[in-house]
Amino acid sequence: SERMQARIEAVHLAIDHAMTTANAYSGSLQSAQGDLEREIGPEALGVLAARLLAETRRMQDTNRMLEQKLEASREDISALQRDLDDVRRESLLDPLTKIANRKSFDEGLRSAIAEARQTSNPLCLILMDIDHFKSFNDTYGHQTGDQVLRLVAMTIKSNIKGRDLAARYGGEEFVAILPNTDLKGAMIVAENVRQAIHGKELLKRSTNEKLGRITASFGIAVFHPADTAGSLIERADRCLYAAKHAGRNRVLTEESLAEISETQTGVTAA
Repeated sequence: SERMQARIEAVHLAIDHAMTTANAYSGSLQSAQGDLEREIGPEALGVLAARLLAETRRMQDTNRMLEQKLEASREDISALQRDLDDVRRESLLDPLTKIANRKSFDEGLRSAIAEARQTSNPLCLILMDIDHFKSFNDTYGHQTGDQVLRLVAMTIKSNIKGRDLAARYGGEEFVAILPNTDLKGAMIVAENVRQAIHGKELLKRSTNEKLGRITASFGIAVFHPADTAGSLIERADRCLYAAKHAGRNRVLTEESLAEISETQTGVTAA
């Protein structure tokens, strides 16, 4: 803001100076016109020509100075625009994991829902949570816990593509928005992420101590035309909760919930 204000003030000063010089030059031309309309001798004509030449050169110098100021302003404003773009990108990233943050997720989900409504293309939402993360954090410390969060974030990001968006939803929860992806495709993505996370053995960097493996649970919801962002997230959260309740380290979808419900109903009836 300070840089922009300083640049604007510099341009205003340059423009004011150029306008003052231009007004003075215009006055000199009008005066010269009046002199030329009268009969003047060669000596006075030479003086008049010299004066006009000096005024013209001063006007040229002022114009050059104004051009330089405007060019410097253009370059500085371009640099400011790049800085603002960088700041905006940073504002949409989670500082720890360097993937999209909650704000970016909210914007991305609204946009994805609007597009799905317009095009009738499929849209899926994956909600995932690291299993037993609090006890892991308490046992090995927050720095190691931060490493786990970064590892999970990069694993999710490396398993999505194109216009998919991976984000940190909060704490140890992550989300993935999958436009143009049906339930089968979303299940493949979630299962790939689950296996990739479970397949990594953790080491404590400071001591090379083996910390074992971590797992994550996943819930998947499919967008329906009547959905809002809140209802879609709520259904994905129910699926995630069911995955936790069913033993963790698994992927559950709305279809899975329906099957579980039918099974439980049948067992109760029996």
